[in-house]
Amino acid sequence: MSKAKLKKLLSTLSKEQVVDIMLQLYDASKEANAWLEFYLAPNSDAELEKYKKAIRSQFYGRNDWPKDPSFRECNKLITAFKKLIPDPHAIADLMLYYVEQGCSLTAQYGDYDEPFYTALENNFNKAVKFISSNGLISDYSLRMQRMIKSVECCGYGFPDTLWDIYYEYAED
Repeated sequence: MSKAKLKKLLSTLSKEQVVDIMLQLYDASKEANAWLEFYLAPNSDAELEKYKKAIRSQFYGRNDWPKDPSFRECNKLITAFKKLIPDPHAIADLMLYYVEQGCSLTAQYGDYDEPFYTALENNFNKAVKFISSNGLISDYSLRMQRMIKSVECCGYGFPDTLWDIYYEYAED
């Protein structure tokens, strides 16, 4: 059904019927539940912390023991957070946090395989592109530089690729 058709149909319903539909939708879908809660009482900071915790748990298990991250799950978390339509700063923060977790893991525990670095490079590229397109480079420039410097000891040309991505969008 198109949005226009849905809008026309909803406009024929009473307020009580629309409220009933919203309550049923709230119960039927976790995603709808999260979106409605955020829409009605937006708290980007609390939601951001919740998503950061979920991403961190993909990289570190109990007692901060490292584990092989599920990049697929991390990408799903980023997508779900974006659907809430939070402030672009919160999205940028979460996107960088995701890459920072991977950088922290490899800086602390040594080199990983090439697909690990490729996944991080691809996600860093998405983050920097998002940051640039939202005019936030100056807000996140130092953070990105610190993150890249933290992995200069890593292999597979990883830090070089991150620098290349950074300089492709950097304003300085």
